[in-house]
Amino acid sequence: MSLLIVGMSHRTAPVALLERTSFGPEDLSKALHQLLEDGHVDEALVLSTCNRIEIVAEVERFHGGVNHISALLARRSGLSASELGAHLYVHYEDVAVGHLFSVAAGLDSMVVGESQVLGQLRSAYALARAESAAGRVVHELCQQALRVGKRVHTDTGIDRVGASVVAVALDAAAPVLGADLTGRRAVVVGAGAMGALAGTTMRRRGLTDLVIANRSSANAARLAESLNGRAVEMAALDAELVAADVVLASTGATGIVIAAGVIERAMAARDSRPLVILDLALPRDVDPAAAAVPGVTYIDLDHLRSELEGSQSQHDVSAARAIVEEEVAAFVTRQRSVAVAPTVAALRSYAADVVDAELLRLAGRVPDLGPQDRAEVAQAVRRVVDKLLHAPTVRVKELASVPGGEAYAAVLRELFGLDPDRRDLAEAVALPTEISGEGRA
Repeated sequence: MSLLIVGMSHRTAPVALLERTSFGPEDLSKALHQLLEDGHVDEALVLSTCNRIEIVAEVERFHGGVNHISALLARRSGLSASELGAHLYVHYEDVAVGHLFSVAAGLDSMVVGESQVLGQLRSAYALARAESAAGRVVHELCQQALRVGKRVHTDTGIDRVGASVVAVALDAAAPVLGADLTGRRAVVVGAGAMGALAGTTMRRRGLTDLVIANRSSANAARLAESLNGRAVEMAALDAELVAADVVLASTGATGIVIAAGVIERAMAARDSRPLVILDLALPRDVDPAAAAVPGVTYIDLDHLRSELEGSQSQHDVSAARAIVEEEVAAFVTRQRSVAVAPTVAALRSYAADVVDAELLRLAGRVPDLGPQDRAEVAQAVRRVVDKLLHAPTVRVKELASVPGGEAYAAVLRELFGLDPDRRDLAEAVALPTEISGEGRA
């Protein structure tokens, strides 16, 4: 297993750099094909969310894979590879497994314990499969990461650690509008997963007049109906901004959705009432220049970093990390055992061929040997060979579970001249590549 993760997140890069480098839905398929095109990367998955861009890959060579992936991200960001390198992290093999499991569990999120990343990982994995970019390694890793994320949320109280980015953002808005948000008017721009989460959270916090604006009027209407709100066309957004107290924007657009001039015109018609803009999109939906408009409080993901990082319960986080460590150890052990399985199969096949050849030779040299005696001899020879092979095959599987353990399998291959890549042997130990229901967290 040569598993590699190269990426950056809210921990290593400012929002401005994350939004420049992020991949929109229309860019992801192209990025997957670019990753696979030059032979450095055999399998790939791109996870691009509001606070991280990561590429998960199975690579032929570590340095070649890192350079290839870094170059792609550098082109995306507009920086040189050396400039972008200061913001990138690189995880390899066991550490990469632990990182992705932690991401799936919500341990690496801005709001520790949030579960939205599970859906984002599932979507990234589905696209990688659809584009034939996910093979056995990415398949097994993602399936298990989704299971781990689900287990952490089921078995621990990590969901209580931080309610959501929306809840933290509303907490930041409250001092501007008054501690009690009951009766305030809100406009949610975007009808996706974050928009639904925003609307639900706002309803719980007592905001009354809830307006959903979205490029797709059907999606806006559907979300508004579920929240007992109103749906409007994007063209009607200017008028809604005049009446709103809070605007929360989180669309999948790749450019500015609400210009600073639109905010400025709305404020001119508001009789000096304050307006809080919560921009939770990446790239940002609202022109940051709106922060300079009098009466506007502009809050984006950069502003929320300190509040989000402080909303942690160490007991629940420790419990979640313990589960992740346990799952990483089990996964890595299984993968290493799988890696030596073709060698074990090749050794047993080699031994069986030798036994069959010797029994055939014996039949030619002792033609008068009766069927019963012949069967006894064959059974005895096979039993001896099985006993001789038992200890080395069991031991090589045990040794495979420790770092560097695959070297023992390499020794067996060298000593016996084995070819574990034979098609019949590969098929005998191959793992399934179809997604199972267990992976749906």
